[in-house]
Amino acid sequence: QVQLVESGGGLVQAGGSLRLSCTASGRMFSVGTMGWYRQAPGKQRELVARIASGGSTNYADSVKGRFTISRDTPKNTVYLQMNSLKPEDTAVYYCNAPIQTTSLTSFMNYWGQGTQVTVSS
Repeated sequence: QVQLVESGGGLVQAGGSLRLSCTASGRMFSVGTMGWYRQAPGKQRELVARIASGGSTNYADSVKGRFTISRDTPKNTVYLQMNSLKPEDTAVYYCNAPIQTTSLTSFMNYWGQGTQVTVSS
């Protein structure tokens, strides 16, 4: 079965940096656009950044200039470099990817388990 495994979350001071990683493993035929989402308590889950297999990216306005998403397509891994972190970045961060497990199946949306990012003031 396909799994998305995240790492890199933690507690940092405002202005600090963290680098999140997410690797998809298991039976995979094709992996589509990979992305990072976050959800703070009492708020809806929101898109942070995403990157297509060809390298095109999209960022939430709130993180532009501070966060960078990258991808190692052969390794099915997506990264999120987070710099100049602010307390409002505090949330559970989830990686996401649509994955086709075989050539005969449709794409299904997969989510990582979530990793906590806490930014102290």
